Formats: sequence, C-alpha cells, structure tokens
Amino acid sequence: MSVVEQYARAHIVTDEEDPGAVPVVLSYDPDSDPRSVRVGLPGPHEWTFSRTLLERGLRAPAESGAVRVWPCGRVQAVVEFHSDNGVEVVQFESKTLLRFLRRTYTAEPVGA
Repeated sequence: MSVVEQYARAHIVTDEEDPGAVPVVLSYDPDSDPRSVRVGLPGPHEWTFSRTLLERGLRAPAESGAVRVWPCGRVQAVVEFHSDNGVEVVQFESKTLLRFLRRTYTAEPVGA
C-alpha cells in the first residue's frame, strides 16, 4: 500500500488578527494505521484521529476524544483539536478534505 499525503492550505481561527492561510499536511499510511489520518499543522503540531470521524464530520458535527469536526456552511469544514495547552481551530475547504478522503479510500478501501 502507498502512503497518501496531500498538502493543503487552511485558516487557523484565533482571537487575534487573521494570519491568512497556512500550510497543512494531510496524511494517511494504511500500513501503519489503516483507520487513522494525520493532520500536520505549522510547527510541531500533528494530530492523529479516526478517518471515519473526518468523514462523519463533513456531514454533521462529530467528535471523538480531543477532536471535533463539523461542516461550516456549504463549502467549509472546521476541525477543532483540544489539548492541555488549549484549543486549535482550523477551517478547511470541504472539497480539500473530501478529495483527501477519496484518495485514502483508493489506497485502502473501507472494510479492507
């Protein structure tokens, strides 16, 4: 199986001035963990969570542990990460996440 890696741009939602779009790495390694995806944010921040959570969260609010995902309007989605250091809220274009999910299912079909 091959690793799926997709570079994207997303907005970090903060109380401060909007820093604009930042680079984000979406990755999936079916040999390492076929049920999880990773989101790498700028700096040392990387989150691993269920691929199913990401898919469910694009249709309706969903959460598991420290990660929440929900649609935001018709074309965006929000992924919220909770840790002891606080909360990171990241806004993506939904089509970016959908394209990434499709690629992961090509690499490792559901139920395989």
